Amino acid sequence: MSDDAEEESAFSHPTVAPDATASYGEHPDQVVDFYAPRVGDGRPAPLVVVLHGGAWRAPYDRQHLTPFADFLARRGFAVANVEYRRGPGDIPPQGTAVPHQGAQAPVAGRWPETFDDVAAAVDALPALVPSHLPQADPRRVVLTGHSAGGHLALWAAARHVLPADSPWHLARPTPLRGVVALAPIVGFERAVELDVCGGAPVQLLGGKAKFADRVPLADPAALLPTGIATTLVQGRTDTTVPYELAEEYADAAAKSGELVGCTLLEGVGHFPLIDPAADACAVVAEEIAQLAF
Repeated sequence: MSDDAEEESAFSHPTVAPDATASYGEHPDQVVDFYAPRVGDGRPAPLVVVLHGGAWRAPYDRQHLTPFADFLARRGFAVANVEYRRGPGDIPPQGTAVPHQGAQAPVAGRWPETFDDVAAAVDALPALVPSHLPQADPRRVVLTGHSAGGHLALWAAARHVLPADSPWHLARPTPLRGVVALAPIVGFERAVELDVCGGAPVQLLGGKAKFADRVPLADPAALLPTGIATTLVQGRTDTTVPYELAEEYADAAAKSGELVGCTLLEGVGHFPLIDPAADACAVVAEEIAQLAF
């Protein structure tokens, strides 16, 4: 299947309304949608926290990931679909096109708001879940995310590695069963060399003048080891986020002593990982299950 066909399939599913929504802050984007498990034996289900992609850009919000959240709920997971502040939406002067998104590229991300929000959302979940998703087991939490969301999932799991004076630093690791990062934009210096998503990593960190100083705080590849089990899933024919980024991250993580796996899927591009109609999506669910159950 071509890249365009894969993208069309992934975005062809209607959005799925959540069972509950809660705010973790005052901004309209500081919300989490909750999906109760559709099957199960009545016992609390593992909680999967999902972070959407879209190159950290404003036009791409959590709605495109709701079919994936519903897919996981139908597999017996409790799901929290997190929204966060993305780029402001203006078009940079160079008018860079984003691969597969069919439009000029708005600025990626907000510094520090994108990171503020992901940290705040993850920290708020233990208080929000009992009342909004009582079917979830807070002792079995897996973080997952796709593309830019894969980066954010890896970063959120590494906050205890950040310098003590960082506003996002945690004294102890977030209690997680693990992280499953789907085609993550990780290894920012290499991603810039490959021009991933039209310069999005540089924009996320506030531009070229700030990039080098902020990479150590924002790039999960600079925050190893975390001591948290990690799996990366990537398609070998992904032309949006080259699979080399996943391979290089997994290699660096393993050398640092991390428990890490890297599953590369033949004949799979960027979008089947979150497409409920694709076999790759079932592989993703299995990888999550191996950590969660």
